[in-house]
Amino acid sequence: MVVIEDIAAMQAKRLISLRDQITINIILQYYIPITYSRPLKASHAHIKIIDLPGVNRPFEILQQSVEKYATVYIENYKSHVRDAIADHVLPNSFVSGLVIDMFCTTMIDVANEFKVPSYLFFTSGAGFLGLLLHLPGRYDRLGTFFKPSDPESVVPSYVNPVPANVLPSFAYMDTGYSCFANHARRFKETKGIVVNTIFELEYHAVGSLLDCETEIPPVYTMGPLIGEHHVQPSDRAKFGKIMTWLEDQPPKSVVFLCFGSFGSFDEAQLREIAVGLEKRGKKFLWSVRKTPPAGQFVMPGEYANHDKFLPPGFLERTKDVGILCGWAPQVEVLAHRVTGGFVSHCGWNSILESLWHGVPIVTWPVSAEQQINASQMVRDLGLAVELRLDYRRDGGNHFVVADEIEKAVRCVMDGDGEVRKRVEEMSEVCRKAVGDGGSSSTTFRHLIEVMLASLDKKEE
Repeated sequence: MVVIEDIAAMQAKRLISLRDQITINIILQYYIPITYSRPLKASHAHIKIIDLPGVNRPFEILQQSVEKYATVYIENYKSHVRDAIADHVLPNSFVSGLVIDMFCTTMIDVANEFKVPSYLFFTSGAGFLGLLLHLPGRYDRLGTFFKPSDPESVVPSYVNPVPANVLPSFAYMDTGYSCFANHARRFKETKGIVVNTIFELEYHAVGSLLDCETEIPPVYTMGPLIGEHHVQPSDRAKFGKIMTWLEDQPPKSVVFLCFGSFGSFDEAQLREIAVGLEKRGKKFLWSVRKTPPAGQFVMPGEYANHDKFLPPGFLERTKDVGILCGWAPQVEVLAHRVTGGFVSHCGWNSILESLWHGVPIVTWPVSAEQQINASQMVRDLGLAVELRLDYRRDGGNHFVVADEIEKAVRCVMDGDGEVRKRVEEMSEVCRKAVGDGGSSSTTFRHLIEVMLASLDKKEE
């Protein structure tokens, strides 16, 4: 088995736990245009890591779209992936298939050259997968991209019609739209699509994919994949401080604000968040990241001095109420008994982590597909409290005032509890899904059987 990218390390371990004669080769390629360390180690004898040589980064294409950049950049890796399989994998074993992510559809050509099946590992939800599969047909009919002022659209994978203002930003740009539409066309060439979701959570979306008039490959729901957190040496002191503070708080009393690896705000918005938290006057843990300078594609940094953006005297007045940090151990914080709410950017991994630990979300999307994730959680599933659905950092509705923040946090922490009850019920559903006989475990075993069947044919 060859996995393109490092997204499937957890699935690799699960595969091996069921069939230990399988060897997983994980091919690493880095296509995000930032300085970002992503260490991955082969923690099992049957997992092998293959690093690819670097290729030129077409930074000039970033002016068109990030989607176009990623597509062209990965295309430049095709010969290296072909060589890696020929030189490092085939001399030692048969290849039962290639597992790719949604930007790596060009590697389907490599799978075809080696006469092996390809599988798509889709790290977001089934609803968003359905949206992408909807794009090519829409473009063929209308020949244009979306506009934020468009009326609501019927997308089969969502329960309710989708407002145009919650679509991902790429949907408003010809280059971004066409890139995703082209990738989605190629999704249908794979032998199966593995989705990081739970059937019981997205049964409407999964059902729409199974009933799709345009034939698509089998869909395997195998979530939730909850990551293992590894604290870097440079973060150990911060980790200890955060966890020690949490230990001293009452159960479900702390609201956690964290906006993902790329989430950051300007100082005016940070100041407004501070005012909103102080107005509420209850416990908070706030992960604050510093927006990179314009034109620099690097990870958000950390503030050396929070007083730069905070209202005068804020730290003194709130010293017994909450703490600010830069980096935060999100999984551990969500798992802690004192965490009662989560103000989140609504990245799919964060959504699954919050559901797994039974912590309700307040929606504050920032970029990518986060707006439509937030809309699905609030409007379709009733599993989150709405702060904003259409906020986006790259323009449009991009400022949230303190009263909105205070109201949403109060709702999730002090409200009637209906959302909390639904989230806690979904937490149990998630855990059952990955247990023996659960929907995700059953689907996972079926996928293994399909993969091994293709390997058996190759060996005959």
